[in-house]
Amino acid sequence: MSKILTGWVGGCVWYLERRAVQESPHKFMHLLKNVNKQWITFQHFNFLRRMYATQLSRSLNQQVKPKPEPMTSSFLEKTSSCQAKTEIYEMRSLSPPSLSLSRKPNEKELIELDSPAIIEGSIETGKETENEKQWKEMKLHLDDLPGILARLSKIKLTALVVSTTSAGFALAPGPFDLPCFLLTFVGTGLASCAANSINQFFEVPFDSNMNRTKNRPLVRGQISPLLAVSFATCCAVPGVALLTWGVNPLTGALGAFNIFLYTCCYTPLKRISIANTWVGAVVGAIPPVMGWTAATGSLDAGAFLLGGILYSWQFPHFNALSWGLREDYSRGGYCMMSVTHPALCRRVALRHCLALIGLSTAAPLLDVTTWTFPIISLPINLYISYLGFRFYTEADRKSSRRLFFCSLWHLPLLLLLMLTCKQPQGRKSNKGEPQA
Repeated sequence: MSKILTGWVGGCVWYLERRAVQESPHKFMHLLKNVNKQWITFQHFNFLRRMYATQLSRSLNQQVKPKPEPMTSSFLEKTSSCQAKTEIYEMRSLSPPSLSLSRKPNEKELIELDSPAIIEGSIETGKETENEKQWKEMKLHLDDLPGILARLSKIKLTALVVSTTSAGFALAPGPFDLPCFLLTFVGTGLASCAANSINQFFEVPFDSNMNRTKNRPLVRGQISPLLAVSFATCCAVPGVALLTWGVNPLTGALGAFNIFLYTCCYTPLKRISIANTWVGAVVGAIPPVMGWTAATGSLDAGAFLLGGILYSWQFPHFNALSWGLREDYSRGGYCMMSVTHPALCRRVALRHCLALIGLSTAAPLLDVTTWTFPIISLPINLYISYLGFRFYTEADRKSSRRLFFCSLWHLPLLLLLMLTCKQPQGRKSNKGEPQA
């Protein structure tokens, strides 16, 4: 009889162990069964631990301070990953290694489980206090405001926009007008700051998913959206006004159109179609045209030439940059050539590298530069074309990185060579005069 009973108990234990192994992973938190066939989870242990700590503190005449309710604010720096790590740590620390799923717990075991949980609870309470000290509202200080606004307006991109506008103004025919140049410089910079700020305002939900943009001021909550929009308005209105009434209406219209194109066309297209890259290239090609129109008051062939150079330069620059950020763009939900059409991304970059050679050759034909310019610019144009070909054939991060860094120094050097080889004004004027 005893052998039969022992065999029956052993069979039950074997069946319960087998059933516990075969249970799905989402039930791994269940440890024990109580009398009423209800699972005891870690939440029950946590509840018992807190009740015991409260009773113990009352016995020692120590009043438990209620935890303040968290304020609904966007300035909290607590991330979901840290919270997940804390929950995993509590689960592992409370897991009893000596209990088996095949038997029910008695009162002694529950007391033994509760006592180490209380000790660990006091340690975790201290850790929670330290974490609460780090949960501070990010208050805006006046000393930090210039840096925050500079990052909101993408100050490096704004500097590039102003530089290309200045190059267009300097390459335009006619005498150099310093007051007009300064008004163009300031107005274009303000318009660029406004467009970049509105762009960040629209892309906050998507920038938070990308490593490249997750530290932007609006994503981190360093400034409010209202302040960002107010700053963009305070830049756009005087910027367009300076370009319209301080320079000429054509330049002001181009500035207002560029703000609209960047914020209302390019920004939403980034999540819809790869055509956003071509629209963005048009946005980058307009600033040198604005510099030309600011100096001449008209749209000449030289203005379109400068715009074409900036238009073609942006494809190897941006396509090489986006190639190394494909995971980031995919995580953010942006529709980029490097993500959806990788072969087209490399082909377009190579095509526009070669187009820079043809545009440089067209500069003396349009009387923008002398014939020296296409000759001295040929080496750097051939080099960026070579890197574009390497990027097209190899299609790896190394080749894309080399092409991107080459584009950073290629454009300033190309514009500088154009300025040194600018067509003399006297020769232009003598061309149109009849011979005596």
